Amino acid sequence: MQVKGTGSGRVRLLRVGEAVRHALSEILRRGDIHDPELAGTSLTIGEVRVSPDLRHAEVYALPLGGVNEAAVIRALNRHAGYIRGQLAGKVRMKYLPKLEFRLDATFDEADRIESLLHDPKVAQDLEGPPE
Repeated sequence: MQVKGTGSGRVRLLRVGEAVRHALSEILRRGDIHDPELAGTSLTIGEVRVSPDLRHAEVYALPLGGVNEAAVIRALNRHAGYIRGQLAGKVRMKYLPKLEFRLDATFDEADRIESLLHDPKVAQDLEGPPE
């Protein structure tokens, strides 16, 4: 018996998400999208989360340097249909997922955790009890 949400189904979603992420990175690197808000912007695609039915994908993106984050994400969502069409030539799937671009906040979260770990009160607790 397979537990729902684990096993080969989850691995498949991760594999599909990673394949889509690589293809999107290649598509966006080409610079074929002519939009002033994307011009000269380098993007990092951190993760692609695909729904279990493979019909929707949340794409977590971050402009390098964090410049005009909201404007860049809006521009990507405006061009999501075109990007999806370009994806068709790169990834073989029965259904191509509808793309929704979101701001990747994982780097901000990592910075927040790093600063917490360096807080003197937390550092004291991490050192352990005095001998």
